Amino acid sequence: MVKEAFLNKVVEHEILFPDFPNSFGKVTLFFISDIHRRVISDSIIQNVKGKADFVIIGGDLMEKGVSFPQVKENLRKLKQIGPVYFVWGNNDYEVDFRKLDAILLDMGIKVLDNTAVTFESNDGDKLSLLGVDDCSQERDRLDFALMDAEEGSFKILASHIPTITDKILPEHNIRLVLSGHTHGGQIHILGYSPYARGRLKKLKNTILLISNGYGTTTVPLRLGAPAETHLITLKRGLER
Repeated sequence: MVKEAFLNKVVEHEILFPDFPNSFGKVTLFFISDIHRRVISDSIIQNVKGKADFVIIGGDLMEKGVSFPQVKENLRKLKQIGPVYFVWGNNDYEVDFRKLDAILLDMGIKVLDNTAVTFESNDGDKLSLLGVDDCSQERDRLDFALMDAEEGSFKILASHIPTITDKILPEHNIRLVLSGHTHGGQIHILGYSPYARGRLKKLKNTILLISNGYGTTTVPLRLGAPAETHLITLKRGLER
């Protein structure tokens, strides 16, 4: 259980979309969620460095009791991979979140709090990364994030809590959602846990990735839901 909790696993995914903009070729992102009390291993950074175009932190970067110097060290490491984007998780609000927000700003981390950032290829194709604030406190405003995204762009949404998918409509054209929060159930006794293990799942209106997460909550143990991070490559092709 201790071993599973402190793994430094990078799960690689290749996801094909028939409408992915050809001119981007492929886009690779590193997704890490629910860091909590862990210090990110240098082995993960070296494994991913040079492979990802950008990094997304899927919330719960910290929790009550985690020091800000430790958070800064984790952010410094992630910045070695590429530009870093962040969405708020419920545990991030347990601390002085205004101080955390100031640290993120000072370190050049882009906070996606019901906003979006758009990337444009040399041919004018556009890809938008959207992020919503914490759903558990009803801070999420998907409508604001959609308004901030470029119309007609290929859309990826980061949300700490996966239930944001309940608000996604076909006309939103959000092709991929990245989330965490559940820890994949963290501890499965006789195969049972309140939450399912992390997975990549095709839904009616989008594709959803729920990560087991990197850290733990309450107890530093895992069973049946090992710690994980993700290297995700998006490219054009027929969906598998």
